Amino acid sequence: MTLWVFGYASLLWNPGFPVAERVQARLHGYARSFCMYSIHHRGTEEEPGLVLALDAQEGACCDGLALRAAPGSEEETLAYLRERELISSAYLEKRLPVALHDGRRVEALSYVIDPGHAQYCHLSLPEQARIIARAVGGRGPNTEYLHNTAAHLDELGVPDPDLHWLSEQVRALEGP
Repeated sequence: MTLWVFGYASLLWNPGFPVAERVQARLHGYARSFCMYSIHHRGTEEEPGLVLALDAQEGACCDGLALRAAPGSEEETLAYLRERELISSAYLEKRLPVALHDGRRVEALSYVIDPGHAQYCHLSLPEQARIIARAVGGRGPNTEYLHNTAAHLDELGVPDPDLHWLSEQVRALEGP
């Protein structure tokens, strides 16, 4: 069984599983958005941070990477991702069609936000910047997550204007 995973945020720079193939990919019908409060990895219940999620939106698309798990590691990878991504059940695990940059189409494991979950949010960019600038969780500062994701998207040639704006604002809030 071949296992493809769609990476659009931290999976770009920290997949955490053995990857046999990385291919730029596009997922239709979803937008990358800081629409999930993070109470474990990049914040706490007392001071939530924000993480990116795939938010279902008609006509939207999200560019990222399709990551093919190394042969023989599929079950281990799936268990690892479920432990990492489904920690609070704010994400829904789906297998969605993605278009690979090289013309192939594959079904990829994707973690999308549950819009009915308490961690789902829609905040203005300035509100997002204020939260990200101060939040810290079990995997480190929320700022690290933002800056790493923006930098890796740039490396892929898929810059995200909202993430760039947030990075600049967060750096200004952090001070010299």
